[in-house]
Amino acid sequence: MTSHQQDPGAPEAEHPAPAGEDLAALLERLLAQAPDRTQKGLAEEAGISYQTLNAWMNRTRGTSRIDPEKLRAMVDVFRRWGVDTNIREFHQAVGRPAPGPTDRERESRLLRLYRQLPEEKQRLLVEDAEVMLKITSVS
Repeated sequence: MTSHQQDPGAPEAEHPAPAGEDLAALLERLLAQAPDRTQKGLAEEAGISYQTLNAWMNRTRGTSRIDPEKLRAMVDVFRRWGVDTNIREFHQAVGRPAPGPTDRERESRLLRLYRQLPEEKQRLLVEDAEVMLKITSVS
């Protein structure tokens, strides 16, 4: 495991974004740490359209509603490129609370429980999770 990789079950190290650093500033800083890489390469590898990424970089498109999986995809790309970053930095840069650490065992258990529920209970569980996420976003 290299210095920029982490055990998937381990809590992510604290890398607080510099005070006031928005997504554009974060991306600019991280891209500077990978001088042979480009915005276009980041967009392609993260599965984001170049136009969208460029709009975030130019601050012409809002970032508060970015899908968390897109943030995670960018983190993964930067890590593959050897740049030390984490999901907490990205969430801070878009002004939302960072998710808890990934715990594969807990996720597997939740999925096993979900699969055992009748369809209506699965739907309710998803709705409850969405409400919890909205409450977390507001507070």
